[in-house]
Amino acid sequence: MAEVKSNKELFNVSVSPHIRSEESVSKIMWTVNLTLAPAALFGVYHFGLNALMIILLGIVSAVFFEWAVEIIRKKPITVKDGSAFLTGLLLAMCLPPTLPAWMAIVGSFIAIVVAKHAMGGIGSNIFNPAHIGRAALMVSWPVAMTTWSKMTTSVPDVVSSATPLNILKQQGYDALISTFGSASNMYQAMFLGNRSGSIGETCTVLLVLGGLFLIYKKYINWQVPVVMIGTVGILTWIFGPAGFLTGDPLFHMMAGGLIIGAFFMATDMVTIPITIKGQIIFAFGAGVLTTLIRLKGGYPEGVCYAILLMNCLTPLIDRFCQPKKFGVRG
Repeated sequence: MAEVKSNKELFNVSVSPHIRSEESVSKIMWTVNLTLAPAALFGVYHFGLNALMIILLGIVSAVFFEWAVEIIRKKPITVKDGSAFLTGLLLAMCLPPTLPAWMAIVGSFIAIVVAKHAMGGIGSNIFNPAHIGRAALMVSWPVAMTTWSKMTTSVPDVVSSATPLNILKQQGYDALISTFGSASNMYQAMFLGNRSGSIGETCTVLLVLGGLFLIYKKYINWQVPVVMIGTVGILTWIFGPAGFLTGDPLFHMMAGGLIIGAFFMATDMVTIPITIKGQIIFAFGAGVLTTLIRLKGGYPEGVCYAILLMNCLTPLIDRFCQPKKFGVRG
């Protein structure tokens, strides 16, 4: 008669999750940092040493505030996971190159201490921390946050210069084209980064390449940037400045912070809905709000506020986009 094995030999039960991966928070965060590095370095080359100072201060202060809060709260130190580094880098890339350096430190404090750890730390924040830091700086020091430097043939000229979206908002489309000389020159400048703007938002091609690598690694879903950018393009074409179907979708898709926002902010794993369906709704809503603010609002740019407003709706979207339970009908 065959020997009957004990239950201990028949079953090997482990703690969930039962499907495991080699990916970790630290690996994902540092990969995202690396994909942002080319665009950040281009910003330093394009705008000069002040841009480098803002980036370094944004990163160092964000890491310091993360470490300090965890020491005060007597929590495990997690500065090595790259999340605070990423928050500081993203914040700095969304700031003007002429911003006083101390404001970058204030922005990092708000992003890390208020927007992240006041909500419970990594994985518990409701809003994207970097965008909260930028929004807080915008309402506190609007002049400093809307003073830009323009690029000459060799070195950046530290004088006030309007961004393409500012020119469009204040002077119209014809003035925008005349600023660059022609539409083709404008598209080339915006694609390659030869324009005024935030430190890390100007070079479209480097941001897109970084985003595509994240899609390849499956760290983000392609539907989010495609839907958000596509929504802005379609709506700005339909509701153009001179009437129906008179907009310039290509310009709006490359202008401002749309590319970095769609690939690196709207895809934040913590503040975006869980399901693909929910993420598509999120991205569509962010695109609609961005277009509404750009065309009808008081600000020339709306990506930051659009994403933050959609962050508010993430719990509601998750509630209505719950996947069906396995084995349950209806």
